[in-house]
Amino acid sequence: MKTLSRRTVLRGVVGGMGVSIALPWLEAMTDRTKRARGDGSAFPKRFGMWFFGNGVLPEQWLPAQEGAGWQPSPLLMPLAAMREHLTLVTGTRVATLNTVPHGSGPAGLLTGDSLAGNEFNNGSSFRGATIDQRIAASIGGETRFRSIETAVQTAQYSLAHVAANQRVPCEADPRALFNRLFGDGFRAPGEMTMPDPRLGLRRSVLDAVSSQSRALSSRVSAEDRRRLDQHYTSLRALESQLARLESNPPNLASCRRPDAPPETIADLMGRPDMRLRSRLMSELKAMALGCDITRVFFHMYSQPVNNTLFQGAPAGHHQLTHDELGDQPQVAAIIRIILEDFAGFLQALSRIPEGDETLLDHTMVLCTTDCSYGRTHSLDEYPLIFAGGRSHGLRRGTHLRARGENICKVSLSILQLMGLRASEFGVGPGRVTEPLSGLSV
Repeated sequence: MKTLSRRTVLRGVVGGMGVSIALPWLEAMTDRTKRARGDGSAFPKRFGMWFFGNGVLPEQWLPAQEGAGWQPSPLLMPLAAMREHLTLVTGTRVATLNTVPHGSGPAGLLTGDSLAGNEFNNGSSFRGATIDQRIAASIGGETRFRSIETAVQTAQYSLAHVAANQRVPCEADPRALFNRLFGDGFRAPGEMTMPDPRLGLRRSVLDAVSSQSRALSSRVSAEDRRRLDQHYTSLRALESQLARLESNPPNLASCRRPDAPPETIADLMGRPDMRLRSRLMSELKAMALGCDITRVFFHMYSQPVNNTLFQGAPAGHHQLTHDELGDQPQVAAIIRIILEDFAGFLQALSRIPEGDETLLDHTMVLCTTDCSYGRTHSLDEYPLIFAGGRSHGLRRGTHLRARGENICKVSLSILQLMGLRASEFGVGPGRVTEPLSGLSV
């Protein structure tokens, strides 16, 4: 069997111009290349991080039941109505070094490595890319924005990193985010008066190489023919997608231009209106995903060590985690407010239909924080809540008890559920080669 160059392409002619289409990696090629993505699914997979600072109260967080029969604990009651869409993971530990309070936990989970140095440095001391940006590098090129980074707390930074010490800026102003996502460059279904002439050309390109594709299939192994069939299936799906775009509107469920948020959001009695900010950001992010503007997001509800004055609290959040006595009812009330806002975001996703399902079914969201017990900055019993992800193969509606397993197994699971060809994650004590058992179906 003749060896094919990894640069082999299918060539044709359209309108007197030469055109070409690249191939996926085949056994017949001498070197590996990235296999073309695309499984022909009607709706894309999305992934997002939903982060809040200052940890939780483990004794009030852990449910009494495991498995599908779990019932929300006192802190998790705001999520009770969404229980069937959730996967609660408890008992994992961050295996990398716990050298910096509020910083070492996110570094271990998101990068699989310890922080660089002994200071958190506003989140800019991660040694590598975070999992969200690894996913964005794989699937983000298919959308207008590779990823979006948002916040509720103002004067905010993001934990998303594209590389070591390279943070991604985040937007905390709902109006500014609206202008970026739904201003110039956005076209809702029905707003395009003429189809883009390039769409027809791209369809013609696929037609022009059909005879060469059939000839190539006769020259390669059975396994390569399977890969080619998968590749051509994805191309045929692209043809269908282009045809839908030409006919207008695209099949993007309830995609629409949302109402513009107010220019400014006033404080409430001198305290930030976190609830309104969260609701506005949730609606914008949900519609951005539903319109396929982006497929990856990192949402910073509040930053590590934040001292936000929540409504009704006698002091700032971080101060209360250390100073409040007893079972810390004020801290518990703040955590419930945060989870109520998280539930609001999940409900925004569930209100957007996609075929017979919803946007939530096609979006895997991980909600987490910067440590376990805020008072001691512990990194065992790390709080993790997955939501959505039905189309990803995520097991839902269950409480998965890990009992001391390395949290990087969760990170590796995320990469694999998102379709990345990852066989390991993390370095040194964080390194794992197996995903967390039971997280996928």
